[in-house]
Formats: sequence, structure tokens, C-alpha cells
Amino acid sequence: MKGYDNVLASWLWVKEEIAGQFLLSKAGLSEVFEKENITWKTLKELHAALVKRSQNQAQAFTAAQTAANALPDADAKAKALDDAQLLQETAAAKTLREHLASVNNTGITKYIYDKYLVGSVPKFLYFDEYYQMEGQLNIEQLKQRQASNTLYDSDRPMIGLIDLARLNLDQLISTNRTEALLNKLEGTSNHLTKQVLKYWSQNRHLSVRFDVRPAKPNDPPGMQQGTNLWGLVYDSVHSATTRLGTRSKGFVWFFSFLAWFSQQRKTGGKIILLLDEPGLALHGTAQGDLLRYIEKELKPHHQVVYTTHSPFMVDSKHFDRVRVVEDKSTEIEDIHEEEIPGTKVYTDVLEVSEGSLFPLQGALGDTLSQTLFVGPNILIVEGVSDLLFLQTVSPLLESLGREGLSLAWTITPVGGSDKVPTFAALLGSQQDLNVATLIDIQQKDKQSIDNLYKKKLLQQKNVLTFADFIGKKEADIEDMFEADFYLKLVNAEYKATLQKPITLSDLPKRERVLASLDSYLQTSPLKDAAFNHYRPSRYFAEHIGTLATKLSPETLDRFEAAFKRLNALL
Repeated sequence: MKGYDNVLASWLWVKEEIAGQFLLSKAGLSEVFEKENITWKTLKELHAALVKRSQNQAQAFTAAQTAANALPDADAKAKALDDAQLLQETAAAKTLREHLASVNNTGITKYIYDKYLVGSVPKFLYFDEYYQMEGQLNIEQLKQRQASNTLYDSDRPMIGLIDLARLNLDQLISTNRTEALLNKLEGTSNHLTKQVLKYWSQNRHLSVRFDVRPAKPNDPPGMQQGTNLWGLVYDSVHSATTRLGTRSKGFVWFFSFLAWFSQQRKTGGKIILLLDEPGLALHGTAQGDLLRYIEKELKPHHQVVYTTHSPFMVDSKHFDRVRVVEDKSTEIEDIHEEEIPGTKVYTDVLEVSEGSLFPLQGALGDTLSQTLFVGPNILIVEGVSDLLFLQTVSPLLESLGREGLSLAWTITPVGGSDKVPTFAALLGSQQDLNVATLIDIQQKDKQSIDNLYKKKLLQQKNVLTFADFIGKKEADIEDMFEADFYLKLVNAEYKATLQKPITLSDLPKRERVLASLDSYLQTSPLKDAAFNHYRPSRYFAEHIGTLATKLSPETLDRFEAAFKRLNALL
């Protein structure tokens, strides 16, 4: 990690005895050390033992070699010299001794980091409002700052913009044909506009242009000599050109960030990008553009972590990515300093205060206002298939003189079981809304579903699952039907892609029919298609006229019981 001083620090827990035993084994010295009863505990002690052993071997070799050379018999002398060679330190032992000297000199922690980990450590990049381009610069002055490594913060995004535009500053200064310069600048402008302004959806009539002119006496400070590069924005609707740096603060921030990062990513490697309140000066639509850029351009290649208080910077499709940060010390009075809880990071929205939920509530409200008709009574279901089944069975029951689901309920599919707790928590915190759930349940989801009422965000009576009406521990809405009836829907909808019609005897025994079907399709997959449980629900809704009489009395009883429980909550 790095602190504010930008100095890298690393910590590793290393059991040196195990590391040393591995190195001895690799060098073929384990049995030798055991036989010679050489003991050690740290790598420094192991290195010292190897040094001492090497010295003893050198002495023994010298003595043996001297004695051999004193022998008068040639054959005996040759054999003694050969035997003396065996007393020398082996190449493997020497290599290990020298290696340990290097390791101990560096430190085992730093050695392991430099040798094995450094290549996997990502580069952290931080961007905030200080990296704002001015939109114009003096080319000679910029080149001088680059050479002396004294760049301004505002230079960095401008250099990124120049690089993104594929401009060569030396060519701009040395060109000797006006036509060639104009062609180069025009091509650059077209390229840059396509690269950047596709993520600025609120004004499609802008284009970015560059102009290169000799400096004038009354140009801005630092631009009164040499050659100046001007970044311009042309608005085709108003037929007006303005300097890039004089555009709105939000536009300049957006442009600066895209230009700056385009240069950073060229360095290669893994990047963790840290953004502090990105898009703070952008309005809602522009913040949506920034989210789109992050999702399409950054996420596939890099990790992005950003802080925000804006609901427009919360992607309602991915509430699972949100982490709520709270300073708990501000909520507690009359507490000793040593007991202050400090800042906490939460993944569970059920554990945070109302104030911290505001950005999420805003994001959810924006999504709902665009996609749903929200009434005072909201019934949360997992997906569109639940919506189709409920809306189809309800009028069927009413046509039989039985109780259907009241029209006072607004059925709200939230797009998956993982989003149910988040939506329930956010909607349930609104005092003017009556919120209930009717959702699938599996054992892995039980704790999060129980937390909806245990955390007192919904009343327990308002948390209903399909298992409540089937008498099982796990159940989906598909289990409200008889299993053979649901298979008829699947067979009819997927007739063209099934290898053969599926029967109950084909299915493995599982608690839920969808789980059984999934297991079956893993061994007998559909041809040129993937199973989607929305399609059988659509088939059911489209063919209810012929399917109604085939529903079992037990199925109708189960749905009616669910509707009665829900209507009683109004």
C-alpha cells in the first residue's frame, strides 16, 4: 500500500523455517544437514551455517590436497586428489549460500514482493478536480516543462488530449505548408470528436477543433512568445466557436478526465482508478453519460472505485456494487474516546441509517419514475415472469367468482432475487408506502429475507414467499402450479428446441421444479437456445383461454390463498 507520502509499503508473514527447508531440499542438502546435526531457525542463521560449513569444507579440502601432493606413489596421489575434490562445497550449496546472502541483504519480505508479487500489483491512479485542462497552451513552454519534469496539473489532461488527437507537437511547429497543417488539424478534430463526444449525449451538435497560431503580445501569460495551440468547441446549432477552457465546469471536467485517462491507459498494466466525487459539476444526464463511459470503456479493462453523494452516479442495475460508508461516531453522544466506533463500510443496506440511504433512494426513485407506475401499495416480485403469472391467474379466479389480487397493488418486478432486499429496504423506508413482497425462496436466501422484518424495515406479515402457500422450505412461483402442468408450458414453448418432450420421470428429484429442470437441461440441453423461465410464463398468458380448464383445483387454491393474504394487508 501507499500512504500520503506516496511511499510503497508491503507486509508479508513468512515462516522462514519452512522456506529454508524448501531451499535445502532443492539444493539436495536436507539429509546432509540432518546427518551433520546442523540446526537453525531463521534464514540468517541458515546462511551463517552454510558459510561456516563452506569454510570448514575449504579447510578440509586444502589439508587433503596438501596431504595428497605429499604422497610419493603416483596412483595413490591421484586417488587422494580425487577424494579431496569430494570435500569441496557443491555448486548447489554455493548457489544457495549466495542466494541467501542476497535475500537476507534485501529482506525476505521485500525479496518475495520484488520477485513474485510486484508484477501482479495494479497501478493506482487518482483523479480529482485539480486535473482540469485550460484548453490552450504554448507548445514551446510545454515541451520545456516536459523536459524538466515540471508539468502543471492542468498540463496532464491537455497532453492526454493531444495524444488522443494523434497530434505531433514538433510537426506543428516545423511544418512549412499551411495546407498540410490545416489538413492535419481538421483530421485531428474529426477523430477527437468521434472519440470523446459520443459520451456527451446532451448536446450532439458540438465538435472539438484545434488551431495553431503564432503567439501575440496580448495573449495570456506564458503564451506571448513562440507557437500557441488552442482547443476550441464549435456549436453547429448556434454557429459559434468558444474556447475549450471557457465551457461549463462540468464539460471541462468531463473532457479533462477522458483525455487524461486515455493517456494513462497507454502505459499498460492493471489499473485501479480512484475518483473523488466524479461529475460533481455535471447535471443528471451528463452523470449518466459518465456512468456509461465507466461501464463500457473502463470496467472491461480496469477496476474503478469512486465516491459520490449523487443519486445519478448510482447505477440502479447494480446496487450490489454499492458500499455505504458511515461515520458512526457522529450518531453517538456521551461516549468515551476509546469507545468511538469510527467509520464503517457496509455491504448490507439494511444496516445503515436513513441519511446514508438518500443517494440510493434517489437512484431508485429515478429508476422507478422512468419504468414503473408507483402507487401507495407496492408488491415486490422478482421478475417479469412473476408479474405475468399473477396478472393472468388473478382475473381467472375472479371470473370463477373467487378472490383475485386487488388492483390497489402495484406489482413491481425488481429484476432478480439479489435485488429484492435492496428494493424492499429502500421502498420500505418511505413512510407513505405500503410495501409487501411475494417472492421465491431458497435456503441461501432465507437469512436476507428474514432480515427484511428482523431489521424492522418491513413488517413480518408483509414478507411473503411462495413457500408459505406450498408447504415446502423452498419454492418459486412455478411451484404454485402442478409440476406436470408447468412441464406442459415448457414443452409447448420450447417445442422446436427440445430434444424430446420432458416428462416428470425425466426430472431429478429437487425441492423446486426449476432446479429439477435446470439439472435435466445440463445433460439434455436445448438446441440453439438457452432456457429462460420468462418464456413459459409468456406462453401461459397468451394461451390462458385454452389452459384455464387444465389448472388443478389445488393450483387455484394456492393462488387464491396468496391473494387473500396480500389483500388483507391493504
